[in-house]
Amino acid sequence: MIPKKYTSFAQIDQDLKILKLQQEIDRENLKMHVQVTKNNLYPSQLLGGFSGIFQKITLSMVAKKLIKKFS
Repeated sequence: MIPKKYTSFAQIDQDLKILKLQQEIDRENLKMHVQVTKNNLYPSQLLGGFSGIFQKITLSMVAKKLIKKFS
C-alpha cells in the first residue's frame, strides 16, 4: 500500500472520519452475522430440517407394518 501524503489537517480529519464510519459498519455487520448465526442454531431451527426426514421415516415404517398386516 502506498502511503498517502496529506497537505492539510482537514484531509487527515476526513480520512479519520471515513475510517471510523467503516469501522462502525464492519462492527454492525459482525453483530448482524452473529445474530443470524444464533438464530440458525436454535433447536427449533435445527429440528426443522429433520422434521421432513422424520416424517418420511415414520411414514415408511407405518407403510411396512400395514403391508405386513395385509400380506
